[in-house]
Parts: sequence; structure tokens; C-alpha cells
Amino acid sequence: MKIAGIQKSSMVDYPGMVSIAVFTSYCNYDCFYCHNREILDGSRIIDTDEVIDFAEKRAGIIKGFVISGGEPTLQKDLAEFIGRIKPYGYSVKLDTNGSNTDAVKYLIQNKLIDYIAVDLKAPFEKYPQICEGTADGNMVNNTITYIVQSGISYEIRTTMIPQLNADEMLNTLAGLPKLARYAIQQYNKPLTLRERDRFRANIKPHSEDYLQEYAKRCEKYCENVVLRI
Repeated sequence: MKIAGIQKSSMVDYPGMVSIAVFTSYCNYDCFYCHNREILDGSRIIDTDEVIDFAEKRAGIIKGFVISGGEPTLQKDLAEFIGRIKPYGYSVKLDTNGSNTDAVKYLIQNKLIDYIAVDLKAPFEKYPQICEGTADGNMVNNTITYIVQSGISYEIRTTMIPQLNADEMLNTLAGLPKLARYAIQQYNKPLTLRERDRFRANIKPHSEDYLQEYAKRCEKYCENVVLRI
């Protein structure tokens, strides 16, 4: 596992649970608003055994273990790593961009994860424009549909960057199975920006009123809507 960072005690990464959160290197997307860009190139690596040792010491004290990124499903030994964490009694949450449906299926079917959060970054047809890299919205659609039907606890979440509007996102939600939990997150400009991203990143965010209205309209397609301002 290429682990680039660890938060030893988090109150926000696992809903309702204090957790350890680790962040993997590398991502197959290249979103202009990425807040973790400094960990993506693999230059900062934490020894996996040290992470396992820390998890063993905190077992029973901390209940949750979150694997985020980067994009964790790019790690070929992700399942093996989780297999080393689970015996300590942790509830494991995966944060993913949803691009690797097969990896998500494997983790769920083998009961390696207990909770999954998928970033719905844009209408599926706009993924190449918003996420760049090898982004394919159809794969994300497949992943979300599978998760909703799988029975696992989950959250689908969208950061409402200025380039998105409520109508197009509602059309996207309408094409999915009804979501049990959908989180809407306010856009915050990253502290670290590439020069080529400055124009897009500096566009004024949606207002709080706009997001509240969007959240209300989402209730038609989602059982539980969470707004994070």
C-alpha cells in the first residue's frame, strides 16, 4: 500500500464514529479543485507496517478506519491491507471516486468494507471535462448503481463546484436508483493550485441559499439529504 498520510483521530471522516483515516497516493483523475494534490505523486510514503501497528494499539479505543486518497482502488494490495485491519475489530469505510467498479464489488462481496462513500463529481457526460485524467462517468454510474443495490451502508456526495448547476445534477440523480444518503458539499478553493487551474478555481462559489434550495429539490430522489456548508 502506498500510504501518503494518516490522521490518527478523526471526528469527520466516518459518520457517527471516531476513526483513523489513511490517505493513499495516486489518482486516475485530475480534478482542478483537488485538496490532496500534494500526496498524489507517491513521493511521500508511510510504512504500511507502522500503520498496522498503530491500528493494533488503538483497537477497541477507536472504532472506525477510513481509507481515502488519492484513489484507494488503484492500490493492488488494498484488499490484503484491509484484511490486516479487520481482525482488530474496526469498521472500515472506503472513500472512492467510483471509477473501479470491479474493485468495489470485490470488497463488498468479501465483506471487507462496512461503509462506502462515492464522489459523484458531475453529470456523467461531463466527467472528462471536470475530472480529466481517464475519467469515465459510465463507470461511476455502474459503481453507484451496484452499491445502492448491494445493501451496504453508503453515502453518495457531490462537491458543488461553480461549474455545476442544480438542474443538471438533478437530472443525474433522476437517472439513478433512489439514494439512501446524499451529501452536498460547499466548494472551497484549494490552498495549492496549479497555474492552469487558477481561473476555474477562482470562480465564485454557489451561495448558501442556492445550495439549500438544491438540497430541498434533491429530496425527490434521495431518502436523506445532508448539506455541508
